[in-house]
Amino acid sequence: MVDIAKVTAAPSPDLLTPDNCAVLFVDHQPQMFFGTGSGDRTAIINATVGLAKAAKAFEVPTVLSTVAAESFSGPLMPQLADVFPGQKIVDRTTMNAWEDEAFVKAVKATGRKKLVIAGLWTEVCVVLPALSALAQGYEVYVVTDASGGVSPQAHEHAVQRMVQAGVVPVTWVQVLLELQRDWARAETYLPVMDVVKAYGGTYGLGVVYAQAVIGDHAAG
Repeated sequence: MVDIAKVTAAPSPDLLTPDNCAVLFVDHQPQMFFGTGSGDRTAIINATVGLAKAAKAFEVPTVLSTVAAESFSGPLMPQLADVFPGQKIVDRTTMNAWEDEAFVKAVKATGRKKLVIAGLWTEVCVVLPALSALAQGYEVYVVTDASGGVSPQAHEHAVQRMVQAGVVPVTWVQVLLELQRDWARAETYLPVMDVVKAYGGTYGLGVVYAQAVIGDHAAG
């Protein structure tokens, strides 16, 4: 029951903030994209870069990882690497990133307990570390539109499996706006609008229209 006397205008601790989460990008590589068939691959690329730009705008710590980059899967997609110039990319042999010591060390170094994960493929390189991190006490959020599987069924079943275990499914725009959460936060308002206009599709066009008609500081 609700104790009205204790109700305050305060956010839930379950919400993502720039200070409580880290974003993990797992295996956004050419060979993995070639096998992705759960959705439009260009849309997945767009969502992935949008998520990366969101993390960058709020200075959220990120971990970049690839699997067998030189022997099979190719380099991290350049659009993602360009968002974090000079950042070390953890390359692995393990399909489950959580079984790679360097990857787990990088995650631990962020000091964050909420992990936002996106990657290819959903049913392997996302579900395995997501469940592994969850089992070790992390809160895990999977960005479903910045992830993809070999088929719609593979992607959907992987998401269902993770949800049943306690993982929270989100989208990249949801993450962006949850980090902002108040249009009065002027220090990140313009960077957020830039991300929305570049990667937010028709939402971004709506912002362009609002700013043209109402003014540069039209909110939302």
